Amino acid sequence: MSWWTTVLGGALGYMIGGPLGAMLGVAFASNFSKGKSNFGGFAKNYNLGDQQRVQAAFFSSLFSVMGYIAKVDGEVSKSEILLAQQVMQQMQLADDMQKVAKELFNQGKGKDFNLDEVLEQFRAETHRRTHLVRMFLEIQIQATYADGVLDNKEHDALKYIAQKLHFPIHELENLIQQFAVASNHASKLTVDDAYVILGAEKGLTDKELKRAYRRLLAQHHPDKLVAKGLPEEMIKIAKEKTQEIISAYELIKKQRGMR
Repeated sequence: MSWWTTVLGGALGYMIGGPLGAMLGVAFASNFSKGKSNFGGFAKNYNLGDQQRVQAAFFSSLFSVMGYIAKVDGEVSKSEILLAQQVMQQMQLADDMQKVAKELFNQGKGKDFNLDEVLEQFRAETHRRTHLVRMFLEIQIQATYADGVLDNKEHDALKYIAQKLHFPIHELENLIQQFAVASNHASKLTVDDAYVILGAEKGLTDKELKRAYRRLLAQHHPDKLVAKGLPEEMIKIAKEKTQEIISAYELIKKQRGMR
């Protein structure tokens, strides 16, 4: 059973507390009648690290922080709002889930949004699972490119978020570069682009390149990410990233004449 089904069943109050639980509760209450969920009832007590609890924390953090980043330059542009909607559509969220995601996005834009508390709870809820943090940042990077550029304030915000999540800044910069290359040359990928996407140096041996490729593929394996707590609704994004990695590797293999 998905975390969303659990919430609809009335177990929100048991699933997650703290600022993330409060924001999710407000977002849910703003879009649904009390008759649809009683926010209580007899339900399992979801402990820290439980898959469905992690999924709820990821969902709540993702869209609220996306809203925060959108307004970090002082004004939320139409393109940034459209990008958030595109991410929701890419995830193929049902209408009711989109309503909650939009409300979380709006809360993130608010003056009273406490980014530090949200990131602290997100890190605790995910048990510092690096693969989940990486996917979280990759989606945020995608959101910052809504208007086609990553400005200094957005870049600084991403670095601050990464630091709070204890994610290495040099790896964040690699993710930013990888996204820029993949989005700008999606129609016709070059060999140079492929190396950037794999985060690999051209001087690697075939064996080292294959090892780097397999490691990157494992980091984005959809089933593994869902098992670690990625909401099932976001599996499409993970699959697209996996295909991007495979395409880059196949291009390099062809250029090198690898089997």
